[in-house]
Amino acid sequence: MVERDGVLRAAAAPGVTLAEAMGSPELVTSADGAEEVGADALVAPLRPGKIVAIGLNYSDHARESGAEVPERPLVFAKFPSSVIGPGAPIEIDPEATERVDWEVELAAVIGRRARHVSRDDALDVVFGYTAGNDISARDVQFGDGQWTRGKSFDSFCPLGPLVVTADELPDPQGLELETRVNGEVMQQSSTAEMVFGVAELIEFCSAAFTLEPGDVLLTGTPWGCGEFMDPPCSLHPGDEVVVSVGGVGSLANPVVEARR
Repeated sequence: MVERDGVLRAAAAPGVTLAEAMGSPELVTSADGAEEVGADALVAPLRPGKIVAIGLNYSDHARESGAEVPERPLVFAKFPSSVIGPGAPIEIDPEATERVDWEVELAAVIGRRARHVSRDDALDVVFGYTAGNDISARDVQFGDGQWTRGKSFDSFCPLGPLVVTADELPDPQGLELETRVNGEVMQQSSTAEMVFGVAELIEFCSAAFTLEPGDVLLTGTPWGCGEFMDPPCSLHPGDEVVVSVGGVGSLANPVVEARR
């Protein structure tokens, strides 16, 4: 687990550091997509100090949502309390939202303090990458006029199944992305389709605020979100959503009704 102070602590099991877990086939999935072993023991692979998210960073997603492709990165935040790990339930409160959507994303994990980082040096501050699912309450998101609350419900940021170190994924702009809901493919694309690549996003964000070790940068989602289908499709209790990032692995979460 990468903490916000930059210390690597337990990742997949108590007393196991992230560096140790990366070398243990009993605890992690290898970067080449080998079969997961012991995934039911995994928790969220980090506890971020902040989650920096990017909207409309795939031109096809901008088109499906009826929005213009941004001229510069569209930055918003998700609260760290929304983070859950592999197998943990996505909880939907039917009194708070009725239109809950999925978004597969490549998540970059910051490895060292970064401020005013150039694009050429930006990938040097990345510790590694994981899969993220930017679960979104669309009715709240669009009803509020800004995105933070609708993106930050508890359990609305699944991360995992592990962090693959940056040396194993030197080019984050060529990774396959996929979402399956109840086994049906909903999203299928590649990070090559990003409007702004990871290095460009780090340069842009670090020009305004400090990125700290353990921070997560969610880099946007491609086409295939349920809200923009005809007819619209939402997540409901009893569903299972699986997001996959090439070289990282798959992150599966059941959907349940939230308890009050």
